[in-house]
Amino acid sequence: MSIISMSKAFIPFYLCVNFFLCGAAYADGMEPETTVIVLNEAEGEVSINVKNTDNAPALLHSAVEDIPEDLEPLVIVTPPVARVDGGELQMVRFLAIGKEPLKTQRLKRVTFEGIPQTKPGSGATIGISLRQNVPLILHPRDLPQHNSPWELLTWRLQGKTLSVQNDSPYVVRLAAEVQLNPQNTKAYLSRTYILPGEVLSTEFSSPSPDATTVTIAPATVYGFNVDSYDATLLANTP
Repeated sequence: MSIISMSKAFIPFYLCVNFFLCGAAYADGMEPETTVIVLNEAEGEVSINVKNTDNAPALLHSAVEDIPEDLEPLVIVTPPVARVDGGELQMVRFLAIGKEPLKTQRLKRVTFEGIPQTKPGSGATIGISLRQNVPLILHPRDLPQHNSPWELLTWRLQGKTLSVQNDSPYVVRLAAEVQLNPQNTKAYLSRTYILPGEVLSTEFSSPSPDATTVTIAPATVYGFNVDSYDATLLANTP
């Protein structure tokens, strides 16, 4: 069936913002005012504004998504659906619902999807749904703020295996690409975040027994990229 013969058609198109890259430009659609949402346990909730950058009204669908490593329901969003006129703002609230006090930072994902409204009598239409995807970090009540938690990671090299251990209570976000120095050898972590208590590993093509540091590209809690960071490498340690 051709597009011309369709009475009504809706074709979803998802524009997902990369977890790590926070300065990317947004296409027309629903644009959150921040690229990272931080919900402080002491406050119990956080609100942000989402702008409909298109000229036409659309439905804003907001949702909290679990990451595979943490499926516990900790946050709800309100309103989950709202009509937003073109160029207007909609406030979206995120409420903490965890039953136990937080011991470490926790990570969730938030999606904002703009669903264009069909105009009555418009005949054949094609709707485009744009989705933004940003991280949400829950911060424990009694945990001090740390502006550079990547400095708390421990990096080890055993043969061809590079591992990074996060013994801190902070979620650390960084680019997947890492580099051994002075060899300038690159490898890639399996994802762009390391949760408290986790260990991630990656393999190089050959051993680098003389490597002394590993270069990473971290991101701050509030979503800004910072200069690359050279972490001391503990080589050939048990």
